[in-house]
Amino acid sequence: MDSFIHKHQDKITGSLFCPDRLIFKGHLPISYAQGMEHFLSDRGVLLKDFKDFGPRQALRLKEHAEQLNGGPVLFLRRKARKDDLALQIAHRQGISAGLITVFSCLETCPTFRLRYGKGRPRLQRDFRRCLVLYFYFLDAEFGLLHVRLVTWFPLTIQVYVNGHQWLARALRQHHIDFDQHDNVFLSLGNLAKAQQLADKLLRKKWPGLLNVLAQRCNPLLGDLLKGLTYRWVTDQAEFALDILFKDADALGSLYPRLLEHAALHLGGEDILSYLGRKRPAACRDEVLTDLKKYRQGFRVKHRYQGNWIKMYDKCAQVLRIEVVINHPATFRVRRWGTRQGHRVLGWFPLIKSVAFLDRYAHVAHQAARRYLNGLAVVADPQVSHDVLDRVCSRASFAGRKRRALNPLSREDQRLFFAVLRGEHALRGLRSRDLAPYLNQSPSPDPQLRRRQSGQRSRLLQLLRAHGLLAKLPHTRRYRVTDRGFAFMSAAIHLRHKAFPADMADAA
Repeated sequence: MDSFIHKHQDKITGSLFCPDRLIFKGHLPISYAQGMEHFLSDRGVLLKDFKDFGPRQALRLKEHAEQLNGGPVLFLRRKARKDDLALQIAHRQGISAGLITVFSCLETCPTFRLRYGKGRPRLQRDFRRCLVLYFYFLDAEFGLLHVRLVTWFPLTIQVYVNGHQWLARALRQHHIDFDQHDNVFLSLGNLAKAQQLADKLLRKKWPGLLNVLAQRCNPLLGDLLKGLTYRWVTDQAEFALDILFKDADALGSLYPRLLEHAALHLGGEDILSYLGRKRPAACRDEVLTDLKKYRQGFRVKHRYQGNWIKMYDKCAQVLRIEVVINHPATFRVRRWGTRQGHRVLGWFPLIKSVAFLDRYAHVAHQAARRYLNGLAVVADPQVSHDVLDRVCSRASFAGRKRRALNPLSREDQRLFFAVLRGEHALRGLRSRDLAPYLNQSPSPDPQLRRRQSGQRSRLLQLLRAHGLLAKLPHTRRYRVTDRGFAFMSAAIHLRHKAFPADMADAA
């Protein structure tokens, strides 16, 4: 991230990392068939009466929603943007706080079905069409939020919170000036303070806040479900890294090239590296990249195991890198777990508990930073003459003269492609990492292997002599310098314009 911002610092006013969309889901301990059977037994309900018992409780939930709404709930027969409808109702009725309205619709949801067979009847998990209630609130702290309640057992509940709306209210409380459009900040009076406030959202005591909303929307928690509490998990977490440009022209000239590079040149190894996967070869699932035009412009999305990284522009002035985590087990967290029958503290797959929301944010922030750092290879249309003059002249390294670089030659282009690959972003690159991209296949001949190793070492020394590569201390790994990003990406772009048919060979 620092490389990208440093490279375009004359166009950028700052950056902001903030949770964008947080979806929490609550599960009661009756969410599995055996637990539901025990619950019915404790309440004196026979399994054969479940068909009548369930709909009666659903009717109670609907009547409670009508009572809160002050009238019948609005039934939506077709798909609609519920957030926009709720805001229109709030504007029309002059609602500034509290419940706006309640929507209802039919959706396919997990529930139970009574199954007959050998032995006594049993409950079995099933998916059925049932009534779902959407409670929309204008909260004093979180702004527009909604609660989704499934009226059939196991009464799963879901709460949606928008992080940027929460941050806008926090900025007003701290008297910080900002310019907000839709779901993005175009300018901020105090970026450092805004980032501190955004970080506080992750440290909220979420179970308590979510339980208050659940008790307001689900009256059964006061009688029939008394003694049961929801277990809250993070169903989806979406984090946005926004790079604020000075104006639309500053981003407009750069964004098409960023979009082209992300869609055409970032491979599966690059995305896996950005997501923190150290061994791409061990990853079985595919990385899918697609480019799509939406109502505001173009965006590119990279998907892996239900998680994805997206890049798009907001209001033509903010570059947004968005990381969405739906499947947290892809990542790891240091927590208590079981190994070989013993409970130990170690690195285990990340789970959906809200207690690990800060780990979600850390993973997303690191992925967004690596992705943005990978975009630093995209240069402005013009490269400074000073860099070109120095790199295209002879240089010295370790007391020996090194040749000048030819930015348009096929050999140097192949070397640039090998060095700039995103898979090196996480841990840097080693000499042997270049072998597959320099047409050096593994050989059983030790003399040939030494000759190939010497050739790669000389190429690395050549890049170091021109200041394009730097050695990481106490390791045998290297990283690309800021000058290296600027020069090599510009050289690739120039050859692409001059010889577009040859680029596939160079890659």
